[in-house]
Amino acid sequence: MTAPGTSTTNIAEDSAHIGVQAGTVHGDIHTYMMSADASPEEKFELGVRFLDGGRTGRAWTLIDEAVMAGYSTDRARFYRLLALVSGRTRRELSKEEVAMLREAQNRRHVASDDEWTDGLKVVHCLLDSMEKSDTDSRILMKEVDALGAQQRALILRHLESFLEGSLKDQMWYRACKLAEEKRMAGDRVERVWKFFQPDPLGPRPREPRPTVIPLSTWVQAVVATAVLVAATAHIGYLLVQAGRTSALLAYLLSVIGGFFGARDGAEWRFRVIRRRAKDKEYGTLRQRESNASPGGFVGQVDRRFDYYFAKYVPRGVDRDVWLTTTAGIRRSMRDEVVEAYRETRVGVERIAWLIRHRVGDVRKRWEKGTLRSYREELATPLSTKAATIFGFAVLVAGGIWAVGGAVAAGPLSALRSALVVLAGGWIAAHAWLCVTLERRRHAADEAESKQAKESDEAAFARWRARLADKPEDREMAAWLDCDRKALLNEALRHYKLKMSNVIAHAFIEAPAPSSARARVRGGPWRYKKYQLLLFLLTADGIRQLTATLDVERGSLHVRQRANYRFEVVAAVRVSQADDGERTFELTLVNGEDVRLRVLEPGMEELQQGEIPGTVAEATLDASGIHHTLHILEGIAAEGKEWIRNTDAKGAA
Repeated sequence: MTAPGTSTTNIAEDSAHIGVQAGTVHGDIHTYMMSADASPEEKFELGVRFLDGGRTGRAWTLIDEAVMAGYSTDRARFYRLLALVSGRTRRELSKEEVAMLREAQNRRHVASDDEWTDGLKVVHCLLDSMEKSDTDSRILMKEVDALGAQQRALILRHLESFLEGSLKDQMWYRACKLAEEKRMAGDRVERVWKFFQPDPLGPRPREPRPTVIPLSTWVQAVVATAVLVAATAHIGYLLVQAGRTSALLAYLLSVIGGFFGARDGAEWRFRVIRRRAKDKEYGTLRQRESNASPGGFVGQVDRRFDYYFAKYVPRGVDRDVWLTTTAGIRRSMRDEVVEAYRETRVGVERIAWLIRHRVGDVRKRWEKGTLRSYREELATPLSTKAATIFGFAVLVAGGIWAVGGAVAAGPLSALRSALVVLAGGWIAAHAWLCVTLERRRHAADEAESKQAKESDEAAFARWRARLADKPEDREMAAWLDCDRKALLNEALRHYKLKMSNVIAHAFIEAPAPSSARARVRGGPWRYKKYQLLLFLLTADGIRQLTATLDVERGSLHVRQRANYRFEVVAAVRVSQADDGERTFELTLVNGEDVRLRVLEPGMEELQQGEIPGTVAEATLDASGIHHTLHILEGIAAEGKEWIRNTDAKGAA
């Protein structure tokens, strides 16, 4: 037997905390919530969900309360027995629990004749075998194999530790085989990551800035236009009165030329201004001043945009060129997202899909060569330029000719009208150009906003559809249970042990460094990556394994192994810091420590209806820490004598 070396110490170094990771809480899922006036049946069903989720202590309390309150179906009694002994050995039952187990064994009336009745009978037979030395394990296992798939799976999951001898080995063989079959089932690799995705927030495109036309501009436009029309009409009147046909024709042509020149000139001006605005929007950071703060929502959005732009680089493009060229676009999109969501107090994870979609759209347009297609779209056609120039040329030439004819007919009157036409025309043209440009700007912004909204809504629908098969908490717990069995089986093979050689085993599940986490309301935190600590108690001492688990891929990597005698365990405890952090500490007689952070700081992200402390307790319960402490505290206090004492208690 080897004494513990340095490989068993300083485990905390590998689980050092690197920043607090924002957790996802699925507040719309009520798997573990119950009303205050719940019926016995509702309590039972909640207890079943707790048992499926790996929280056996809470499951036993609820199921026992339901049965004691009169909900005593065969299915309820089946689950009650499983909850009482799940994951435990006979040595670990208290005297009260042993008495409850014997009472349940003595009261065996059945309420129906279905698959749950068959399952209940088999559980009774398996528990009976603990008191009999002449039980034929082969017959019992045939009865287990003959059960329905659900009942058989439940028995294998919850009873494999409680039995002893050859029956324990056969149960373990079947439990391990079933775990291997179920471990990657349910499209695990393609679905686990979805559990850690928050409920996405819908798209909120930036609303176009409303048209802002000052009253003074409207007054100028209306008054100047009225004066212009009056003065222009007066010049026409003079020409008609004088009978100057050629000048009158020039007069009419100048009016027509002025109309088309003004119309196409406004179009030309709008395109130029719009194009300049787009160029400024798509400019580099040297052209646009950064106003992002390092922290807070703005900083988070900024970092997320930087991350996705650095990740989604177009094919065949240098990353630095891509980032430099799109810096202005990145800032513009960031400003739009911040403006739309800043006041909603949501985490950036809920709109990560939108940022990812926007960045992906930029990359797609780059690859298609349409990123700056607005320059071609807003380029002024030659026909518009020609119409503008020709129209104003006709206006000027025809106007001079018409005014000349009018002056010949009435010099002073014509000159006054000509001056009024010039002044009124200039003021009216400027005012109406402001009105037209503002209206065109708003219409263009609305069209872009509508297009962006349709694109965002389509992306949102695709993302929601992709998350539609998000795993339930019970599935996460079932996969994790299969992973634990895989690690335990690897340990048994490494140490060349049979399951019946193991007096007891215990797991501790702790989050890996900076691992993403998520939970349902009322449930424990689940992590993308775990550190698993496994203790095997055998007649020769304790075997300890430390492994890293990637839940998404279902991959296990054993990093450390250690063996030591019962007598070298000096103390075991879970320390709690002021910030809520919990650390498992196992101290050996030579002063070496085994440390593992089982609960990170800031875990109490409560939802409506949750009580302070329940999240941490749920997470600790699911982590296996209570079961592990029960075993190791006994070893620390009594050494190998603890095994003999628990053997005597179980026999009694």
